[in-house]
Amino acid sequence: MKEFDKMDVEAIAKAIEADAGRSLPSLRRSLRDVKEKRFARVHTPAQMLARSARARTGLTQQDFAKRIATPVATLRDWEQGRFDPPGAVVCLLTLLEKQPELLNDLA
Repeated sequence: MKEFDKMDVEAIAKAIEADAGRSLPSLRRSLRDVKEKRFARVHTPAQMLARSARARTGLTQQDFAKRIATPVATLRDWEQGRFDPPGAVVCLLTLLEKQPELLNDLA
């Protein structure tokens, strides 16, 4: 794709930072990666844990989210890697992955 070849990384970075109102240290590296066509889907450990813990319980996202008192949109964000869950949730997910029957105690 030729449009990547024409990218002005610095100009784009400055515009994004101006819009964000702050410096974004890893932004230029990420933009250079895109320009050089080095990008792939990344799966974080927290994302894989969220998916795995729910899968072990056999529940839908809606039912699992209800059991852990979390909005389904938040669970979806964790499972899709948009955001990592907070530390306490990581602990809960780790327990549920190892012992899915503990979810019954949260009913």
